[in-house]
Amino acid sequence: MATDTMKYYSTGRRKSAVARVWLMPGEGKITINRRDAEQYLTRRTNLAQVEQPLVATDTRENFDIWATTKGGGLSGQAGAVRLGISRALMLVNAEFRDALKVHGYLTRDAREVERKKYGRKGARARFQFSKR
Repeated sequence: MATDTMKYYSTGRRKSAVARVWLMPGEGKITINRRDAEQYLTRRTNLAQVEQPLVATDTRENFDIWATTKGGGLSGQAGAVRLGISRALMLVNAEFRDALKVHGYLTRDAREVERKKYGRKGARARFQFSKR
């Protein structure tokens, strides 16, 4: 297991958001972009999403998390932090892999926004057709 001075680093991505995550032994404090996670992630669903890997491995009170995020919105950043936490937990203990894999926390969600096409309203939407 981890010693008191060990830090585990991992990267997570979701949509256009990128999160750098450091995991260190502590009492369960989560900090994102130098702010408390409850203050930074205004929706409870985003906060719950960030905590999911810790709950699945039953290590919620054992580690402090320090994360920096760039790009995207809050939902994308929360997903990126979740992936980063999951990858860092695997560095702590390889036995966590099964619990994380079952819930799908180690899978990088590759869905991206499709670009807008020229001559159209959006990626797929067209302007209304008028016969006359």
